[in-house]
Amino acid sequence: MKRTVQIIALLLVVGFVDAQGISKRLQDAVRSFENDDQLKSGMLSFYVLEQKTGSVVINQNGTIGVPVASSQKVLTSVASLELLGGAYRYQTVLRYSGNIQNGTLNGNVYINGAGDPTLGSWRYGNTKEQLVLNKWISAIKQAGIRRINGKILISNNWGTYSVPGGWIWDDIGNYYGAGAAGLNWRENQYDIKLKSGNSIGDKVSIVTTVPKLYDVNLTTELTTGKPGSGDNAYIYLAPYSSTGYIRGTIPPNESAFTISGSFPDPSKQITSVFADELKKQGIELIAVNDVGSNQNATEVIELVTHQSPPLDSINYWFLRKSVNLYGEALAKTIGSEKKKEATTEAGVNTIKAFWKDKGIEPTSINMKDGSGLSPQNRITAEALAKVMQYARLQTYFNSFYNALPEFNGIKMKSGTIGGVKSFTGYVNGYTFAIVVNNYNGSTSEVVRKMYRLLDLLK
Repeated sequence: MKRTVQIIALLLVVGFVDAQGISKRLQDAVRSFENDDQLKSGMLSFYVLEQKTGSVVINQNGTIGVPVASSQKVLTSVASLELLGGAYRYQTVLRYSGNIQNGTLNGNVYINGAGDPTLGSWRYGNTKEQLVLNKWISAIKQAGIRRINGKILISNNWGTYSVPGGWIWDDIGNYYGAGAAGLNWRENQYDIKLKSGNSIGDKVSIVTTVPKLYDVNLTTELTTGKPGSGDNAYIYLAPYSSTGYIRGTIPPNESAFTISGSFPDPSKQITSVFADELKKQGIELIAVNDVGSNQNATEVIELVTHQSPPLDSINYWFLRKSVNLYGEALAKTIGSEKKKEATTEAGVNTIKAFWKDKGIEPTSINMKDGSGLSPQNRITAEALAKVMQYARLQTYFNSFYNALPEFNGIKMKSGTIGGVKSFTGYVNGYTFAIVVNNYNGSTSEVVRKMYRLLDLLK
């Protein structure tokens, strides 16, 4: 018995000494990093918890709110898994009104969306664009409809406020700046194929868009850049606008250089695609299609309901590929389900209240969106680490953990916007968050130095 007590005491002393050792090594490395030229006008936030005890290993500026970019997604992710549940599915319903006579529908076809961000997505087996269209048209044919004397109408219960107010002009119009509408299509993303010249300054032309972009006129002001200069092209196209511009540069001698944009009006895109597909598959559409707000007939008949993949599967791609659209859709869905208000504000406020209830200081979370794209977001490294620590103790943790990307041999979520680089994750019994703001020089070099800090936890 005496020997057992001695062994336990020895282990406690060893553990205490080891904890002191790692803390000292981290503090020394932090001082070195903060004196680095890349942080001359910048700031490092670093917060580490010991997983088993929850004790703080290091707290360097960990309680100061800073932009953390896409690392903020973990707040939306965990809140969604808990508030909505991993089995939650979106439902998009195809309906019709009127009557069918001799194969002609004298009425309208309605697409009633609920904000599904995966409708038409290429990431899942049952959501691909052609599969969804075929399902809808098959249901129309099974109802005996061969001709539609009416319109395709959209139920837009989420309103027109698709893009959060804190997003910037350089992001809106590009694929990562896709806002969440009541009806989304193909992740609200399209590709533009570009052709550059042979010399610096040559004009760049648009070859095509994939898929076809309806009722939008894009003007290229792009020029040919230096060899190896990469993608420096930005699309400037406001929500619900029909005129946009592409500015910046792409490398020389490119015949099909691809950049990706976001549909200015997803509802218009999907109704146009659907109308074309109806004609292609032999169903005549008499009237023009239309996009309306709360376009619901008093008497409608359901044709077919499309269900999204479960939320835990949506969450996988949300974290793994950092899909901003998914974050905005999840935030609005939380607002809709919990506050009966499908807005970014309602969703974000519900997420903040959720984390307050879990013991996280409310002033440490200042969210403007669900994805972290807005530079107005302010989150502390301490809040990030505590969110990750909370997730460890939940029944859905394996699903959450599996969704995290792996960088430098560590499972962690990353974030990048102008002047900001962040990571939050798990390594060797530690939960951490590290954020660098307003650094100068190359991002790759800052990341290398951040990895060097994290390597001390291995």
